[in-house]
Amino acid sequence: MQLTRRDALAALSAAGVAVGGGGAVLLGADDGDGDRDDGDGPLDDGKLKTLAAAGEVLYPEAVEGVEEFVTRYAEGRARNQPDHAAGMAEAVAYVDDYCRSWFDRRFAALDGSTRESALRRMNADAVEPDPEGSDVQRVRYYVVNELLYALYSSPTGGELVGIENPQGHPGGTTSYQRGPGQ
Repeated sequence: MQLTRRDALAALSAAGVAVGGGGAVLLGADDGDGDRDDGDGPLDDGKLKTLAAAGEVLYPEAVEGVEEFVTRYAEGRARNQPDHAAGMAEAVAYVDDYCRSWFDRRFAALDGSTRESALRRMNADAVEPDPEGSDVQRVRYYVVNELLYALYSSPTGGELVGIENPQGHPGGTTSYQRGPGQ
């Protein structure tokens, strides 16, 4: 299943980011013309690469377009919710620091199985998420849960788990005229 720009907009909308008129700005934010934000905010290119690498580990193998989806989602959050983006940046920096100390490389430079192992080793798969908690709790909140929420609140991600129309997504006239499971 291919994640699209539309999925990123839907996920941002579900996260409370106003994307109505600004959706066009987000959609055109990286159209290959070289005008993309190059790191003035809290989520620079290195942090975006780390988030995308986390998405590649967290998302099911059937999902394609992870890097673009995660980048657009994170950039949209950063533009509209800078305090949240600062928390994401700190959590991502911790992930990279942790991986440098254990594996001598940044998270994004590790292979997929080592990335997964790193998240499990730091206990990011089991700890309670807390935006004000320990480093690992913030990783769970700002990286793991944030990316999973983005995926499953998008139409494509919802289809993966049998939720054709996530809350707030009407789905069109044919969707509401048929019964469940049809």
